[in-house]
Amino acid sequence: MTLLIIEDEIPAQMQLTRLLRKYFPDIEILGSLDSIVTSQEWLSSNPAPDIILMDVELSDGKCFELFNRVNITSKVIITTAYEDYALPAFKTKCIDYLLKPIGERDFKESMERCIAFCNAEEALESAEEPPGPEYRTKFTIKIGNHILIADVHDIAFFYSENKATYLVTTDRKQYFLDSSLESLEQQLNPKDFFRLSRSCITSLAAISNISKHFNSRLRVTLIPDVIEPVLVSRARVPLLMEWLDR
Repeated sequence: MTLLIIEDEIPAQMQLTRLLRKYFPDIEILGSLDSIVTSQEWLSSNPAPDIILMDVELSDGKCFELFNRVNITSKVIITTAYEDYALPAFKTKCIDYLLKPIGERDFKESMERCIAFCNAEEALESAEEPPGPEYRTKFTIKIGNHILIADVHDIAFFYSENKATYLVTTDRKQYFLDSSLESLEQQLNPKDFFRLSRSCITSLAAISNISKHFNSRLRVTLIPDVIEPVLVSRARVPLLMEWLDR
């Protein structure tokens, strides 16, 4: 779990750091900021911390201005020496409001509530996260009275010819598959396989050379070299380059 301190007084920064290390040593302190401007810059260019400890009175204004400038998704605990800021603080949907001087017990209880909120949200998100698609890890191939099992990691590419589909392994073996390339494309993990053309789906490892072809197309040579180089249409070239860059 990560935490950011936004506090313009050095002694207060040191106190918060000391209490965090004493009671919550597993929390990673990302840093201490002292102004609206520096906080805005940091929050705009870094992943959101889980928790922010935020003082109201900063060196260049009140912290509430920061909520107008940045979409803050972190859990926020407001700290201040003034009770008058309680209502504006809770309007920002902060988790808690600590009055200075901050007592150790109050700090510990406030942090525990905040951590509980974070853990509850994380558990809810995990429960709601839909399962990812299941992709083929192997293919069963009938050869006469025998059945061969081909692991996807041993497959170089698939191609179709004369309305028949073939699987080619990395050791140059070819097998007939009773399946279309359209069906295979849905069954294969797109991180590992790419549809080069209407007649070929390849693995990354099978690509030995890519060269330019006329009309903004690409010419892809595959290994093992059991088929002619595949021409990639101009429309599919950007998709291929994106896949190669992953």
